[in-house]
Parts: sequence; C-alpha cells; structure tokens
Amino acid sequence: MSRKIGWISCCLALLAIVATPAMAADEIKSVRLYALECGRVDFKNMGLFSDTGEYDGKPGSLAVSCFVIRHPKGTLVWDTGLSDKLAENKEGVDLPGGFHMSMSVALAEQLKALGIATTDVTAVAFSHFHFDHTGNANVFQSSTWIINKAELAWALAEPTPFGVDPTTVSAYKNVKTQMIDNDYDVFGDGSVMILKAPGHTPGHQVLELKLKKAGTVILSGDLYHTRENRKYRRVPAFNYERADSLASIDRIEKIVANTKGRLIVQHDPVDFKSLPAFPGYLD
Repeated sequence: MSRKIGWISCCLALLAIVATPAMAADEIKSVRLYALECGRVDFKNMGLFSDTGEYDGKPGSLAVSCFVIRHPKGTLVWDTGLSDKLAENKEGVDLPGGFHMSMSVALAEQLKALGIATTDVTAVAFSHFHFDHTGNANVFQSSTWIINKAELAWALAEPTPFGVDPTTVSAYKNVKTQMIDNDYDVFGDGSVMILKAPGHTPGHQVLELKLKKAGTVILSGDLYHTRENRKYRRVPAFNYERADSLASIDRIEKIVANTKGRLIVQHDPVDFKSLPAFPGYLD
C-alpha cells in the first residue's frame, strides 16, 4: 500500500513539474492586445477611398488585420479578416475592379500559435460586416457574437449591400448572440469597450482598450483606411452616410484626445506594423 501511495505521489509531482510552467505562462492578469495578419489587398486604383478625388488613378495597398484581446475574464476576437481559404492560394487571387487579395498565414494557424482554440474564444465582435472583416466568423460557433442590430439588418437587406458576403456570417442564426444598439462594455469593467461610430456602414463600431502599460488604444475599424484619410478627414465614396462618418470621426478623435490615447488605423500597413510583431502583444 505504501509503495502504491509513493508511486501516486511521484506521478503527481511529475505532473506539477510539467503542468505548472504552462499554466503560469497562460495566466492572464491584465488586458493584452495581439495583432494578427489576416490578409492584404492591393489596388490598381484607390479612388474609392476618398470622395474628393485625392486617390483617383493611384495604386495602393491595405493591410487586413484581426485582433485578439485576452482579458482575465475571457478572450475576444475583433474582426476575422479575409477567409482562411485564401491562404491555400499562395499567389492570391485577382478580382474584378482591379484589386488583388492575398493571405500569407491563416488566422487559425495564428490562434494555434497562441495556444487558443476556437472553443476558447469567449466572444467575437465586428467593426462592421464587410467581407474583409467577417471572412472567418463562422468558425467561432462556440463563441458569443456581439452584433450591432443596425449592422445586421443592413447586411441582410436585399439587394446585398456593396462589400457584404452574407454567407460569411450565416452562423449568426445558430450561435449565442449579444445584440447591441450603442456602446458596449465587453467584460463589464470598462477595459474593453465597443464604441458606436456609424457612417462607413449603419452599425459601424470601433474598439477602445484600456491597457495597464500602453494606456488607451483604439482600433479604428474602417473609420479610416489610411493615415492620410485620418489626417485630412477624407471620406470614402462607398461610405453609407457621409454626415454620420464625419460625426463619428469627431466623436472618436475627441475620445483619443481626452484619454491621450493611441488610434490604430487597422487597414494602414504602417500602423499595423507599429504594433508588436506576432506573437508579441501590447499590455
């Protein structure tokens, strides 16, 4: 009997040696922001990204980004990028209208590198329902989807709005949802806030984070697509409502100023690269 007890004690000791470092490494004590590469779009003509003509006939590129926010109470994925299926084609694809989409690494691979399974993701939220922000939404069927009511109604309208692929969010019918109209406190402590910022689309939103070391960080969604658009308050020609776009710009920039915060233009390659390289994070 004593020999059996000794063997069990030895096994428990070995388990503690193996398991404790991994558990400690994964312990989340404060909010962390991870930036994930979720594609790239190259344009022969960027004219659509300003309704006052600055980009007419000029080529350009936009980053497509996804974000993982780890909080002591759970994990949020903000925007899900282009579909991981695109990563299977290393050359990318050309689409009508003179633009090329590509993806060097799948979202699923990056989550795996962080030790996160889709079933570990507490919630998924979207800046808006354009296809480059919803491409992998349907893989998160164990998560709560935080959905702006106006955005969903718009995206499901007939005819389908420009830039929307309803099939990428079809799982909304079967998953647990948290429907919202206004600002929303994701974890209930003010550290991760979805802020209403309509204009680009009817239910467009940005994400405000309160980080212990980095301070306030705001992820722009498509409030802007480029640093230049932010500097000059340019409005894309395909925005749903110009006046609402400018009102949202006023609101979010006032919040940035009042909090001495940092705004990340999600589609701007320079802004994206200014964040810690994966798998690094801001906290």
